[in-house]
Amino acid sequence: MSEHNEVGKWGEKAAVEWLHKLGYTIRECDWRIGHRDIDIIALTEDMRTVVFVEVKTRASSVLARPEDAIDLRKIRNIGLAANAYVKMNKINLDTRFDIVTVVGNEGDANPVIEHWEDAFNPMLAY
Repeated sequence: MSEHNEVGKWGEKAAVEWLHKLGYTIRECDWRIGHRDIDIIALTEDMRTVVFVEVKTRASSVLARPEDAIDLRKIRNIGLAANAYVKMNKINLDTRFDIVTVVGNEGDANPVIEHWEDAFNPMLAY
């Protein structure tokens, strides 16, 4: 596995731990349909909202912020994947799209984690 993929997997694990600490229930990690994927699918603590989480991990934020890598094409793909997930699982709950960024490297005791709730609306990406 290439180094950036390893950093990405580590970042997703760190994001899952972060969300657990905040009371989220993790339903899926790296959920795929075709060539589209959702990094984390979770339920809020009150179990009323399904949260589709895009995780961006970087070893450093010196050159670019991790969240800047989420462009309109990515937002559209997340929206299409989320729509498929909701239909396949007959979800009748509110939905939300969050971003979690992780800056650091595997083994870091305290990576910098930021969480943006309701970060984007895929319907506005068209």
